[in-house]
Amino acid sequence: MQATGAPLPSQSSPRSEFVFLLVRFALGGVFIYMGLHKVLHPIEFLKLVRDYNLVTGPPWLNLIAALLPWFEVFCGLLLLAGMAVRGAALNLLVMLIPFSIIIFRRALEISSNKGLPFTAVKFDCGCGAGEVIIWQKLLENIALILLAASLLTQKNGRFAARFCLFSKGA
Repeated sequence: MQATGAPLPSQSSPRSEFVFLLVRFALGGVFIYMGLHKVLHPIEFLKLVRDYNLVTGPPWLNLIAALLPWFEVFCGLLLLAGMAVRGAALNLLVMLIPFSIIIFRRALEISSNKGLPFTAVKFDCGCGAGEVIIWQKLLENIALILLAASLLTQKNGRFAARFCLFSKGA
């Protein structure tokens, strides 16, 4: 039997719900910012996508450069609204993990070609922050990956739009 006032095992405490709300807002805000920066500077972003040499041919390159920023904004808005939180977080993970690997590989290549220590490598990775020190960007991406992964464990709570819109008491 549960003590009075203690949350049931299937319920989350108001404190943890607030923490997940902050995580949602932080992650959503970061991706809205990054996506809008790319949307507002499409030619620069297209050039950065081309620099990675992952996609050949204008149709695919243009498609990625045109759609990816809007997808980031969309996922960020879903997180802010509390709608499809786990789906948005999963999509962000599916983007963050490969992007981080690609950035790491490019940094290793630059380090090798220029004879620089890895910690001195900096370039514009396309995230919207301009030229960055790559090891710091990789740590930032790891933090974003952990935040997105934490949202996968959270069930809809009182701060989620779905809970508010479709609760049985409404």
